[in-house]
Amino acid sequence: MEVLSHVMNGFAASLEPVNLLYCFIGVLLGTLVGVLPGIGPSGTISILLPLTFGISPVTSIIFLAGIYYGAMYGGSTTSILVNIPGEAASVVTCLDGYRMAKQGRAGPALGISAFGSFIAGTISIVFLMFLSYPLATFALSFGPPEYCSLIILGITFITYLAQKSMIKALIAAGFGFLLSFVGMDGMTGRARFTLGIPDLLDGVGILPLVMGLFGVGEVFKNLASLQGVSVLKTKIKNLLPTKQDWKDSSKPIARGSLIGFIIGIIPGGSAPLASFASYALEKRFSKHPEKFGHGAIEGVAGPESANNSAFTGGLVTLFSLGIPPTVVSALLFAALMIHGIQPGPLLIPEHPDIFWGLVASMYIGNIMLLFINIPLIGLWVRMLKVPARVMLPLILMFCIIGTYSVRNSLVDVSLMMFFGVVGYLMEKFEYEPAPLVLAFVLGPLLENSLKQSLKISRGDFSIFFARPLSITLLAIAAFLILSQLIFSKKKNKIRLEKE
Repeated sequence: MEVLSHVMNGFAASLEPVNLLYCFIGVLLGTLVGVLPGIGPSGTISILLPLTFGISPVTSIIFLAGIYYGAMYGGSTTSILVNIPGEAASVVTCLDGYRMAKQGRAGPALGISAFGSFIAGTISIVFLMFLSYPLATFALSFGPPEYCSLIILGITFITYLAQKSMIKALIAAGFGFLLSFVGMDGMTGRARFTLGIPDLLDGVGILPLVMGLFGVGEVFKNLASLQGVSVLKTKIKNLLPTKQDWKDSSKPIARGSLIGFIIGIIPGGSAPLASFASYALEKRFSKHPEKFGHGAIEGVAGPESANNSAFTGGLVTLFSLGIPPTVVSALLFAALMIHGIQPGPLLIPEHPDIFWGLVASMYIGNIMLLFINIPLIGLWVRMLKVPARVMLPLILMFCIIGTYSVRNSLVDVSLMMFFGVVGYLMEKFEYEPAPLVLAFVLGPLLENSLKQSLKISRGDFSIFFARPLSITLLAIAAFLILSQLIFSKKKNKIRLEKE
């Protein structure tokens, strides 16, 4: 009954006209971002983050979250019609969605994608409601040593689940930690790594960093490829899936919702990872695995459900433990911190309006997306023809205005451009930006919990090994790193033997 009461209060907050308007704008922008190949939800949230400074925390978190799960819906459109993923989580949808479109079944592919996303979003929100509070209550028993060990484990998961090189992910995370130490030391008041620049006494801002890496970096990456997008010329009809389509898709949607939510809870468990896991699972369960890659509707329903569910799963970790598991979660974390709200175990009891308002708005947003996506398919297809030479300068302009408007600092704009170059080089040399951003966000939390732990133990590091939960978390982190290093060594040895 208590949960029901909180949900009703959440709906009361989310149905306020201003929150309803921002929810609609968020999911609409998210769908548009998902449809247009390029900047992606992370870059869009980075660019629009300054717009949330003048609104309430509840409204801002509803708006930013709407952009992300809206992009999860929209990304399937380009995957199915153009064979180009609108964002990373829709890569798997290309495998069967585009084949369905070439067979004249673009309508059912788009329809099951929208309905699967809606069902998965609804199921995962129910999980979020019932799991976040118990996990937050358990987290209240954490002391500084446990919290420090948990952050170390979170960073380890992020690098362990990196899609590319683990060593490169660790290097990126190390660079993120170094950036987080720039500015005034919170305990001693000494300036660190400021290079004599007064603007850096407050540290490197999250906005110049993320706008540079995701916004400007994306512009630099796309400057060399300004060709248009070729849309598949086929009539889009029968958007409502048939009875057989529902029969084939019901179990994949259910399994995708569950596996996506579980992967989303794990720090580092991303929507693309959930999509790939769902696709592999459906292919294994299928009586006709040979159909996958040739237009199997199960290959669309499962992954599209999983990538939506993964985002909601990540919110459990963010709100309950204060650990952002993905880049988008880190941006939501930053948005709350800007409003003076610390994500973690105390957020739900101290700010129930934010948590339950977001939960209720996600119900409403998913319904909005269902009505936005299906009737407006034709409009989204026409939007795919916007030339890159028009889109890229606009993105760069918004990045510069957004960064400068926060502190009216040209240093921040210079930092943004610097991180844009860094983002481009990271892409070129296959370094993932996610570990860097997450380490940057978690760096101050790790430093504070480490200092508090050592202050309690009077400088004795054995405090981390004397407490059962702390040593368990550290042991898991060590095991993950060692196992991955051993696996990489064996893999390289086998490759050398073959050569």
